[in-house]
Amino acid sequence: MSLLAGPGTGPGAGGVIYVTSTPPDPNTAQSIAYNMMASFGFSPTLYFGCLVDLWNRESGWVYDAENPSGAYGIPQALPGSKMASAGADWQTSPATQIAWGLGYIKGVYGNPCNAWAFEEANGYY
Repeated sequence: MSLLAGPGTGPGAGGVIYVTSTPPDPNTAQSIAYNMMASFGFSPTLYFGCLVDLWNRESGWVYDAENPSGAYGIPQALPGSKMASAGADWQTSPATQIAWGLGYIKGVYGNPCNAWAFEEANGYY
């Protein structure tokens, strides 16, 4: 990974640093996310590194990860049943969870690097 100065970096820009990344191994949840990002308006080149960091911390990319608060899945939706809006198979499908998670990130934070910055500052996103 390498740091890339891009939009949102520099003085007074919130300190967001975009971390570039190479495509992940095929047939993994990370590969699904990488290939899905553009459909949400996210450049994988700019934003995938932040998404990896975010979901590494939240769930380790494990589709059935659950924490005591009831957060569930790769994006750690709380409650997990919120992901049903992306598909009935939300409990077992990494693709459904990732689609929901990317939509959530886009709607709440604008992009994965903003979500990661919030996570770093607050311990959750």
